[in-house]
Amino acid sequence: MMNKQVNKMMKGTAVLTFASLVAKILSAFYRIPFENLVGNTGFYIYQQIYPIYGIGMTFALTGFPMYISKLVAQEEEKQAKDEVAREVFYLLLLLGVAIFLFLQFGALWIGHAMGDAKLDVLIKSVSWMYLLMPILAVGRGYHQGIFDMVPTALSQLLEQVVRVTVIIIVAVLAVKMNWSLYHMGAWAMFGSTFGAIAASLFFCAFYSRLMYYRHTISFNKLKNVGKRLFSEGLTICLFAAMMVLLQLVDSFTVKEALQTSGYRPTEAKEWKGIYDRAQPLIQMGLVVSVSFSTALLPVLTEKFVQNKLHQFKLIAKMIIRVCLGVSSAASVGLMILMPEINISLFGDRLGSPALAVSMAAIIFATLLTMYNSFLQSLGQYWQTFLALFVILLIKSLCNSIFVYHWGIMGASIATVLSLLVGCFTLKMTLPQMGNNLLREDHFLLKLLACILVMVLITFGCTSLLEKYTIYFGRLGSVLETAFGVVAGSISYVVAACFLKLFTLQEWASIPGGKKIFKLFNRK
Repeated sequence: MMNKQVNKMMKGTAVLTFASLVAKILSAFYRIPFENLVGNTGFYIYQQIYPIYGIGMTFALTGFPMYISKLVAQEEEKQAKDEVAREVFYLLLLLGVAIFLFLQFGALWIGHAMGDAKLDVLIKSVSWMYLLMPILAVGRGYHQGIFDMVPTALSQLLEQVVRVTVIIIVAVLAVKMNWSLYHMGAWAMFGSTFGAIAASLFFCAFYSRLMYYRHTISFNKLKNVGKRLFSEGLTICLFAAMMVLLQLVDSFTVKEALQTSGYRPTEAKEWKGIYDRAQPLIQMGLVVSVSFSTALLPVLTEKFVQNKLHQFKLIAKMIIRVCLGVSSAASVGLMILMPEINISLFGDRLGSPALAVSMAAIIFATLLTMYNSFLQSLGQYWQTFLALFVILLIKSLCNSIFVYHWGIMGASIATVLSLLVGCFTLKMTLPQMGNNLLREDHFLLKLLACILVMVLITFGCTSLLEKYTIYFGRLGSVLETAFGVVAGSISYVVAACFLKLFTLQEWASIPGGKKIFKLFNRK
């Protein structure tokens, strides 16, 4: 039974990981023509408000769905699962309306706090998606709670396709019709609402069934569910939005600190736009950990409730090893290829050192995400809240000071430092059964060896290509990046197979991993 559930979870995770990867590629890809069309200042305007969208997206895609999936997984009867979903929907609808009203009426104040009052029109535009957040959160969370990851995967993919299409169309129209950058940004932010509408249509059948059978709502029960949802559930949401909250701190501090250090307002906007180039790359690096944590929580919760602690620990260890292995390779790979990636995507190498430092955030954010899922499944939340508080406190205290002295490099250092300290804080507060998940089989030593092999091979191959290539400029960087990604990926996989970094079951959780394992382990 355990193997059947794990296999179902892994298949669902594979689908969700693939869909998330495609969605993140779209999310990264649209920024290339978008940034090239509207420039660094236009990109700055969009990215200043992006964290507000990002928080809403986290609520609808990972945060609340993860917690709802846990509530659903705890119920044994189908009717009880439906009742939980219905009650949570009403509560989230109240939250969505409250946030919408706050953003509508507080837009000017938020814009002033960010140092740019003209941003208010973008804030009002993005607020509409919060009205659709409850529909997406409950629909996705319910299906994840019954270990069906496909609806979450497909709705996420549809949402991003529609959103990206709207943004690109808006950027092209803005250039042709000579719109102001703020007018362009407002319509680009409406892309999130159109995407949410499209994704919501995917759950029409679910809601028609859910709302068909009416039952009397107990105020006391609704109150109890609300207390848990807005304490435990909101903690999960805020932690899931950790990277977006760090971006929000940047929105309030980086431009102002750059101006304080001597940059003119136009220059500060330009450099803030350059610094924001790191965000889509970090998001892509976190695809695996977010997808695995989404699929992991319901299964871990069920094993803990059933007191199957040995199976609980085996699943937790498997997931965290795979996530750390994949995210470490992605992080280091992005760091060593950063100048070429920067030129390939954005046409110049401005800010490459700062962007490279930002890539280290992927490793620590992955560990934080995995440990957080582990604690959530145990019903422990104070550690998560403490770690998030420490992360945001350090980022907020250090950001302006670091940016004043070191420019956007200071903002990157502040992000990585805050995540590192937060990771240490969360690790120190883990219960005993979660302390040795990475120490067995010399996993960390093997991982370090695999990373070293990947770095040496990638450096060697890209150096040879750079020396003998006949292509230069942006095309040369694209070829060098592609060659480096292929060489680094192959060398890492080969090293991981020979050093037995992952077990067969761990390889099987990675799309195509089982075939790779069999290829290198033929007798």
